[in-house]
Amino acid sequence: MEDEKLQVAAEAASSVYGHPDAEGRPNHVQRRYLARGLAQAGGKLPLFDDEGQHFHPALVRACIAHGWAEPWFGNPLKSDWLICKLTDKGRRVLVERH
Repeated sequence: MEDEKLQVAAEAASSVYGHPDAEGRPNHVQRRYLARGLAQAGGKLPLFDDEGQHFHPALVRACIAHGWAEPWFGNPLKSDWLICKLTDKGRRVLVERH
């Protein structure tokens, strides 16, 4: 069930894709992921959720596509893992209230 919720949150239709005029705000799952970077050095975003499950790559890519996160560095042992950090735009969208 949780994996299904993450997949839905990561899909393009769950955000502002297809709406070029929209400034874009993260949905609740994206916001929860991004908020984890606020307290980390350099804004590092987690690879795993609170239950130890790997964040869905589509969720991470959606955040990158919106400019809320950016790739930080590659992991030579796990090249398919996206190690990202929060961007200034990501910080702003988390503190703004709409």
